[in-house]
Amino acid sequence: MTDLDTDRAAATLSRPFSVRGLTSRNRIAMAPMTRQFSPEGVPGRDVADYYARRAAGGVGLIITEGTYVDHDSAGTSDRVPRFHGEDAFAGWAEVVDSVHGAGGAIIPQLWHVGVTRTEGAPPVADAEPVGPSGFSLTGEPKGRAMTQKDLDDVIAAFADAAAAAERLGFDGVELHGAHGYLIDQFLWAGSNRRTDAYGGDLVARTRFAAEIVAACRAAVSDAFPLFFRMSQWKMTAYEAKLARTPAELDSLLTPLAEAGVDVFHASTRRYWLPEFDDSDLNLAGWVRKISGRPTVTVGSVGLDGDFFNAFAGNDSGVTGIGRLLDRMERDEFDMVAVGRALIADPEWAAKTLRGRTGDITPFGAEMLKTLR
Repeated sequence: MTDLDTDRAAATLSRPFSVRGLTSRNRIAMAPMTRQFSPEGVPGRDVADYYARRAAGGVGLIITEGTYVDHDSAGTSDRVPRFHGEDAFAGWAEVVDSVHGAGGAIIPQLWHVGVTRTEGAPPVADAEPVGPSGFSLTGEPKGRAMTQKDLDDVIAAFADAAAAAERLGFDGVELHGAHGYLIDQFLWAGSNRRTDAYGGDLVARTRFAAEIVAACRAAVSDAFPLFFRMSQWKMTAYEAKLARTPAELDSLLTPLAEAGVDVFHASTRRYWLPEFDDSDLNLAGWVRKISGRPTVTVGSVGLDGDFFNAFAGNDSGVTGIGRLLDRMERDEFDMVAVGRALIADPEWAAKTLRGRTGDITPFGAEMLKTLR
């Protein structure tokens, strides 16, 4: 990185970011990445150290891996952390203290996997997968359609988790509304075939998500911000679209913003790709323009391959962030979330801000097998 790029990175990424009572010392966030190093769903000292190392390495805001809300069908692994139970809460309290001690802010990502749950899997082996309509993301019958009681129970579980996060000292929460999991299953026409008030056109399909947001907003103080992670793509449908035009995106965002979303985290596979024709704006840029809310961008930051390469066992090399700085200097989005580059190098943020990019450790797929 040239001296000019170093100056640009420092000037652009070192600015504090504040929303409600949360202040991040800079514009760099750690993206949520499922690691499965929490036996029985309880984050241990190793998890606390893992997040604290990234905070000590210069990350302003830690967004934790997805963590299951208190609903029997919410999860599909007993090694993914949960966000209920005193044992898990004790672990999370240690995580919060460790990150704060290293100078970072931290929010948990609250998660329900919905119909993508593997039948018979822990943590509740006999829990049936549930979703909007009783179909998998690829259209086969799976699980069952949620009743009104199911909907109410899940909404309450998210609200209880948000309130618990505030009690534990977190700086906000993120609701996982992306990638084909439960909230997103309601948003997407491909998985939501309901004919009641929770299905139909795009605005109707936002009702479940908006009710979760509103319940969380009511459960926490005014100082506690709500982030909402969204995506167009799904884990089994990479070309899926919630919104094919800016007008459709407006229909999606408006009910969520009105319900209380403070920050939208727009998940893409490659941050530099334009979302719609006739504009260079990426998804986070369009969301910010339409909603007026701050946004977080994400997608292959600092690496030359996207995360699907990692799933295939492939490594990724270090790349520059000039295009990212160009977009941030135009205020296209407010923060950038960094994923695999931070698994590879806990000091990625500090090295980037100080012009030490030649020292950044490249990502190797083998790194996913350990927590370091």
